[in-house]
Amino acid sequence: MRIADFLSPQAVVADMQARTKAEVLRELSATLARAHPSLREERLVAVLQEREKLGSTGIGEGVAIPHGKLAGMDSLQAAFCVSRAGVDFEAIDGKPTHLFFALVAPENSAGVHLKALARISRLFKNPRFRAAILEAPTSSDIHALIVQEDARP
Repeated sequence: MRIADFLSPQAVVADMQARTKAEVLRELSATLARAHPSLREERLVAVLQEREKLGSTGIGEGVAIPHGKLAGMDSLQAAFCVSRAGVDFEAIDGKPTHLFFALVAPENSAGVHLKALARISRLFKNPRFRAAILEAPTSSDIHALIVQEDARP
């Protein structure tokens, strides 16, 4: 499984406008719904908010991976947004979060969901990669960097 299998270029935003955690979840959901019209924004927001109630998905180093499962989905889908200003996402390291990778999986897909989370986590552990994403000027540049980094052995 490659990230390109579930992250379309249309689901990448180079300069998100959200300034609060709630706004981040809404913007990620809106981005997913635009890229995948069969998904309803309100349902996506609810799924992501529900997971955040268990604890922040802000994994530190400026990265958050809000995620959840949604009934009626056929396949794993993702959105990726960059906040140039940074948002207080209650990350484990207490630092502002800049890189948001939302992941929504079909309700009965534990294995795929967990593999995708692990793959994204590994990818974003690389500080040079995170810096390159923050420096990329456009959504298409960001998508290309993610696909390129994910293709490395």
